[in-house]
Amino acid sequence: MIVLKAPQDKLLAALQSVSGIVERRHTLPILANVMIRRHAGQCEFTTSDLEIQVRTSAAMDGDKGDFSTTVGARKLIDILRTLPPDQTVTLSAAQNKLTLQGGKSRFTLQTLPADDFPLVQEAADFGPTFSVPQKTLKGLIDQVHFAMAVHDIRYYLNGILFVAEGRTLTLVATDGHRLALAQATLDVEMPKQEVILPRKTVLELQRLLKDGAKDAKPAKDGSEAEAAPIAMCFAANQARFTFSGMEFVTKLVEGKFPDFNRVIPKNHKQHITLGRGALLTSLQRAAILTSEKFKGVRMNFEPGALRIASNNAEQEEAKEELEIDYSGPSIEIGFNVTYLMDVLSNMDQELVTLSLQDANSSALFTVPEQDGFKYVVMPMRI
Repeated sequence: MIVLKAPQDKLLAALQSVSGIVERRHTLPILANVMIRRHAGQCEFTTSDLEIQVRTSAAMDGDKGDFSTTVGARKLIDILRTLPPDQTVTLSAAQNKLTLQGGKSRFTLQTLPADDFPLVQEAADFGPTFSVPQKTLKGLIDQVHFAMAVHDIRYYLNGILFVAEGRTLTLVATDGHRLALAQATLDVEMPKQEVILPRKTVLELQRLLKDGAKDAKPAKDGSEAEAAPIAMCFAANQARFTFSGMEFVTKLVEGKFPDFNRVIPKNHKQHITLGRGALLTSLQRAAILTSEKFKGVRMNFEPGALRIASNNAEQEEAKEELEIDYSGPSIEIGFNVTYLMDVLSNMDQELVTLSLQDANSSALFTVPEQDGFKYVVMPMRI
């Protein structure tokens, strides 16, 4: 039976959109597979890791009738990548094998039965659905994702806090040493939500969401094209996102996220506005001579000048100096340079404002004339 017949680029795009969650090594071999289901002229592609499930469908030629199977996702993608983009490829099934043909190339792949594929059990009690522009959600994720914890025993930090209230959407991430918050005001009222999205879900959404004109339909009035919004709804322990012809179901992280409002400094007296690019390149150079383990840099703020210094166990030393518009008292403060470079390299604004109190208080990064972004970083004793 011919399961599908389609141009290489169309099939590859569909497979790549669902394959991000597929783990190469898994206790269940079938989780390395993509489920391909043919029904009513549509081909549906589904992947799962037991906690997240991604599904997309596309109209593709093939024999009439329903059919489903599972086949190794990475192998299929690797083969397709090596074929020319304009080539028509055919997938046909016989016994428990799937044969891929493109031009004079032919590949026979092992399959596993679709009935054995563990689909995620979807919750019965999803709340109301609401929509957010893809560009807005992607922009918020881009501003905070780097502050998520990785494999922290405080499992609720291994993700992003997602808060919807009224017209305000807030995303917060922290690893206990720094905290990033990004906020956007929408045109629509949203049902109140406060959930923690797992790290893997966040990174996958960041990869899949469109941020504007790419793959979007041109607007009716001829203005810049917008990708269709992302529709989302939440249950007690699950979230479902629908966008760009895809359905994304994910488990939520249980637990209580820290009260982020208590962490954000409110009364810092000293505010220094700097060129983001110049500060980032100075820190990147100073980082080369920090010690592998501590990554510490000293920052000395004096009227008119910022001095940055670092050294390592081999007694090598780096010194940088920037002219700044500052007339307050001298402050010497140490930071993990990685935390500073992370925030500066994930922004695209030209200027950044740094608010300080003293050497022992957290520093606050904000963007001039933009209230929606805050980044708090704890100082480091050097």
